[in-house]
Amino acid sequence: MHTASADERPRCTTAAGILQGEAVAGVVGFERLFINAGLVTCDAARPGLGLIAEGAIGASGGRILYAGPEAELPAAMRAAPEVIDCEGRLITPGLIDCHTHIVFGGDRAQEWEMRQKGATYEEIARTGGGILSTVKATREASEDALVEAALPRLDALIAEGVTTIEVKSGYGLDRESEAKMLRAATRLGEARDVGVVRTFLGAHALPPEANGDKDHYIDDVCERQLPHVAAAGLADAVDGFCETIAFSPAQIARVFDAARKHGLPVKLHAEQLSNLGGAKLAAERGALSADHLEYLGEDGVAAMAKAGTVAVLLPGAFYFLHETQKPPVAALRGARVPVAVATDCNPGSSPLTSLLLAMNMAATLFGLSVDECLLGVTRNAARALGKLSEMGTLEAGKRCDIAVWNVERPAELVYRIGFNPLHRRYRGGR
Repeated sequence: MHTASADERPRCTTAAGILQGEAVAGVVGFERLFINAGLVTCDAARPGLGLIAEGAIGASGGRILYAGPEAELPAAMRAAPEVIDCEGRLITPGLIDCHTHIVFGGDRAQEWEMRQKGATYEEIARTGGGILSTVKATREASEDALVEAALPRLDALIAEGVTTIEVKSGYGLDRESEAKMLRAATRLGEARDVGVVRTFLGAHALPPEANGDKDHYIDDVCERQLPHVAAAGLADAVDGFCETIAFSPAQIARVFDAARKHGLPVKLHAEQLSNLGGAKLAAERGALSADHLEYLGEDGVAAMAKAGTVAVLLPGAFYFLHETQKPPVAALRGARVPVAVATDCNPGSSPLTSLLLAMNMAATLFGLSVDECLLGVTRNAARALGKLSEMGTLEAGKRCDIAVWNVERPAELVYRIGFNPLHRRYRGGR
């Protein structure tokens, strides 16, 4: 079961329209009403975070029917089977982790020790470690074992208010193992009440059996792996790793062409360790996002701004790898490129399972503002997954995915370290 795009219905764009009788999924009236709350709507029609100091949310059929000032809620709509007094707590959209690799076998703690002694990420990768050590462990693991290992990581994110998560493959690097990973990702959405967006990342690294022939392996990705997972309905998007230790822009372009044939949107790991022009290529191909971006140049920023491609920043990897080259936040901000923030949870470069900490890192390491951090895990994260019409803001017609926090102001969600103020999480109003 793919939970992220389930229950997709035409969206009613205004609360007023619904209150005047337009139903969501044929439902009129509230099943559940949240009152006495501060709302962080993240609505682009409102300035900043779209704050409403004394707000209310009415929901029915898993959808928001009203999100606005409590004082403007008509008296006739104040009755509901369940009325929840939030006692002044803050409500945000459910958080969205839009870039993870949480399905994998084994761990890489030993390699981390090597890096602590001076080995670089590239050196470890070139000696058969890095991604390939995880590939070996993932191929050897059963689908059940992959699910069992991923659930604690997923639970940690859910406990912090995450309602939707993206899960990439990329540690199988052959048709059967990549499909196994995506089936495991699908099962995570069945085992937990969380939306799962599955991304095929066959072009992540070169498997050992390819004997160094990258073009031949890209043939396999495009002609065997991608068609197989697409036909099985296991992928919602296609990703690649454009880097000197991975694949060239020309090779990634072939993957993008194959994705288009199967009607799948694309995104890209780009400009993490060098500037190969991957972000520019991704933007020109209409990619949902380009991720990492530490070495992004002016031409890449301009291309992303023109295309509306989201810049997904991954401060966990920057921190864990002891990087010093920061993504060009000022240039992205100046060009009005939407910026998202994610954990990049993976065994080798970002074993991070806290989206709250990722926000703090984005602020302290990259200089993002509180507003940018919170929009980065809500509205812009939804956009990076192609799901903004469904989630990411508190607006009428969207899924009632919300997080209720024991805080007085939004900044508290970003500045604390190692503290989780979540009071309650609702997905689809439950």
